[in-house]
Amino acid sequence: MAQPADGRASDPEIKSLASKIEKAQDPEITTMRAWLKSWDKPESGSAHGMDHGSGDMEGMDHSGMAGMMSKKDMAGLEAAKGTDFDKKFARMLIAHHEGAINMAEDEQSKGRNATAKELAGVIIKAQTAEIEQMKALLERL
Repeated sequence: MAQPADGRASDPEIKSLASKIEKAQDPEITTMRAWLKSWDKPESGSAHGMDHGSGDMEGMDHSGMAGMMSKKDMAGLEAAKGTDFDKKFARMLIAHHEGAINMAEDEQSKGRNATAKELAGVIIKAQTAEIEQMKALLERL
């Protein structure tokens, strides 16, 4: 979701946040994909939705998973520019992060891998802070 912000967002804080999110989530996604591969699990919604809509999975519709945007949602975001983009991005990313937090909390309570549970804690902390930042941004926009 963060990729379209480059060239579409008008608010400097949205641009900065999108860049920060992309840089933080790329290594997380790489780590989770490696875990899935080592556990012989697919990269799909059936594998706890660890994809976050990035990489070679972009064409898939994960809208049935908590916080995942539909193709229609993403098309609307990609068609927006300026303040319209900024507001849509913040709203959609809040929902996306809330879904990720729910999945991370589920991992912490039901997971069996200590490293995965640790990453879930990192995700909860970071994305909770980003939700608060985006809520403040929406009030300002």
